[in-house]
Amino acid sequence: MKGWNQTATGFFLLGLFPPTKIGLLLFLLVILIFLIALLGNSTMILLIWMDHHLHTPMYFLLSQLSLMDLMYICSTVPKVAVNFLSGDSSISLVACGFQSFCFLLIAGGEGLLLASMAYDRYVAICRPLHYPILMNKRMCLLMISVSWLSSSINSIFHTVYALSMPYCKSRIINHFFCDIPAMVPLACMDTWAYEYTIFFSTNLFLFIPFLGIMASYGRVLYAVHHMHSSQGRKKAFTTCSTHLTVVTFYYTPFVYTYLRPRSQRSPEEDKNLAVFYTILTPMLNPIIYSLRNKEVLGAFQRVFRRSLSQKK
Repeated sequence: MKGWNQTATGFFLLGLFPPTKIGLLLFLLVILIFLIALLGNSTMILLIWMDHHLHTPMYFLLSQLSLMDLMYICSTVPKVAVNFLSGDSSISLVACGFQSFCFLLIAGGEGLLLASMAYDRYVAICRPLHYPILMNKRMCLLMISVSWLSSSINSIFHTVYALSMPYCKSRIINHFFCDIPAMVPLACMDTWAYEYTIFFSTNLFLFIPFLGIMASYGRVLYAVHHMHSSQGRKKAFTTCSTHLTVVTFYYTPFVYTYLRPRSQRSPEEDKNLAVFYTILTPMLNPIIYSLRNKEVLGAFQRVFRRSLSQKK
């Protein structure tokens, strides 16, 4: 009970930036990245919604990815900004729980969603005649529902358990958000069993989908190599390389961070790696998908011209 009372006032986040001029410069850079991510992902969602040429399973999944990226960056950066500008590093228990829940929800959901997007490309390229059957609207909605629902259950479990642990060692979290693996070492109880559940969840929502994605794209690239049409081969290769770029940026630091034993991890390294999947990836996804996708660029031009004609 004593440990719980100490936790009831919340925690303190060490943050991401030192209180120096360099820290201020890095802070402004992150704010710029945040604004680009906010604008880019919002634009992708609106574009896919407004242009009927993009009303396909692939772009519907992409709109969900943009939505998750919006939630991702909005669950961490605003609190980082408030704490840095105010000089107050505290975070309430409720806010910490909400941040942990949002982070785990999007982390697991995006891992499964990227696997769904890989399956979509596999069917489109390797089994094109069966695409309308295998990737119909019902299947697309099922994939999205499974991603959100299963990740929600996982995030609720971990958030509730983590906040119910007694924290009597310290309330200072060496991170810029309430990341549960950074909170576990502060608990004054044996957490080895719970750490196995974190390891299991990481494998279930990240590592297994990652292996599935690699196997899927391996088969896709093999099929692309044997295509007779050079134009079709180029388009398919561009699409695959775009997806693989996103997957690499997202999964690599995540898997490297969460699948290592605690003895081989350092808080500073974990914090720096977290910047990739919580801040950089949400900014890069809409840029990569828009600049390397002629259909998205074409949709943007159509929507822009339509908006101008309506104003006249």
